[in-house]
Amino acid sequence: MSTDTTGTADATATRARIAAYLSRFFPVQDLKDDDDIFELGFVSSMFAMQLVSFVEHEFGITVENEDLELEYFRSISALDAFVTRKLAVPAAG
Repeated sequence: MSTDTTGTADATATRARIAAYLSRFFPVQDLKDDDDIFELGFVSSMFAMQLVSFVEHEFGITVENEDLELEYFRSISALDAFVTRKLAVPAAG
């Protein structure tokens, strides 16, 4: 009897890694998955670049110019969805 929970476990791990990173910088103790970190005033242009760098290094993906959409980086949920999409697409070789 085998149940494939890898996708769920991966999604949970991705979300947890993003939340842990953001919690190091934001004074909110319980940042919710859908809290808009830009609207809350936590993100400067410098931190936005740090966030892009974190995503690239932490998950081994490349954030292309066309990926630099605010919607992809607005919340834990948005970042999780973005990383999941990028990991699902094979890198162009």
